[in-house]
Amino acid sequence: MQHRFISCICCFSQRSIQSMASTQAQLSTSLKLHSMLSCRHSLAPHPIIATFPSQTSIDYSCKARGNTTVVAVNAQATPVAVNFAPGTPIRPTSILVVGATGTLGRQIVRRALDEGYDVRCLVRPRPMPADFLRDWGATVVNADLSKPETIPATLVGIHTIIDCATGRPEEPIKNVDWEGKVALIQCAKAMGIKKYVFFSIHNCDKHPEVPLMEIKHCTEKFLHNSGLDHITIRLCGFMQGLIGQYAVPILEEKSVWGTDAPTRIAYMDTQDIARLTFIALRNPNLTRKLLTFAGPRAWTTQEVITLCERLAGQDANVTTVPVSILRFTRQLMRLFEWTNDVADRLAFSEVLSSDTVFSTSMSETYQVLGVDSNDISTLEKYLQDYFTNILKKLKDLKAQSKQTDIYF
Repeated sequence: MQHRFISCICCFSQRSIQSMASTQAQLSTSLKLHSMLSCRHSLAPHPIIATFPSQTSIDYSCKARGNTTVVAVNAQATPVAVNFAPGTPIRPTSILVVGATGTLGRQIVRRALDEGYDVRCLVRPRPMPADFLRDWGATVVNADLSKPETIPATLVGIHTIIDCATGRPEEPIKNVDWEGKVALIQCAKAMGIKKYVFFSIHNCDKHPEVPLMEIKHCTEKFLHNSGLDHITIRLCGFMQGLIGQYAVPILEEKSVWGTDAPTRIAYMDTQDIARLTFIALRNPNLTRKLLTFAGPRAWTTQEVITLCERLAGQDANVTTVPVSILRFTRQLMRLFEWTNDVADRLAFSEVLSSDTVFSTSMSETYQVLGVDSNDISTLEKYLQDYFTNILKKLKDLKAQSKQTDIYF
């Protein structure tokens, strides 16, 4: 067991490693995690190998709404003091970014490094190492939230966890977004993490019929009742996601997929999200608070496509999918157990394609954070910068291609 710690935290002193070995002995014998969600959102016991020193009671209730099973969680944790001394003092600037290779995670990492934080990134073992994180100056450790026994070593010497992680599209939602988060929060509490930042979804408490949003809401409750000092930040949408969804297909003259629903989403630049996150993190008045970050304006799918067409100087080949088709497909997928995860994700797509506004007023938040609203990127400016840069590069490549032509 000690060899596992040494391989993961080789940058720590020998004194710290010896202290961690005794700590791990405590971690492996004290607490047993309670019930977790099964693949079909029912309740099933799921003991974790690595256990943590606290007394925790977790009450779940499960009730049906129509054809959908809804899971609610009420967690209470009473921590038992753990003496980690003697050991290396933990610096307030030491942070662990979970999900560091994602769209938001990498911006969190860059912002943290720019502001002088000591950044450690938790990433899953992968064929293509996350070398770009090391190149930026961060430390990379391998662990997997779906394997709780790999988590404790990554938290040694950490003051703050910033949790940007979410499951991959090809895996069940509950593996990372529920079971993994429960294990991470439990371990963070046991090992004395001082602050935890959790990113959730705007209006997740209003859509219990959508598994991903219900799980986010349950995780918010679990974190709140864990006793950890934390900040929960709900997000509406990322501007970066629109590049692959609309901008690139329009430039490549490929089909752009949309719906006929009037959903409006206040997209926000992930760089702005990262900046506001660290401002909030340094504000002691925001501990155990819920914040929502939204962009300056809410956009429909058609408005985004029209903006991209104007900036690209060409029309889009739009394929519209009626919301009724999404609903029918979701119901069909529910008939087969092996397609339940697809149905879960279609449920989220259905909400995004309904008559819903994913936005909120940011006036009070800007005031609390001391931020000027004019410093927040607009979608028009973000996409304009993207198309200006990409079109210039395409023009340069075309010019270079002509210069290298050989004529006989």
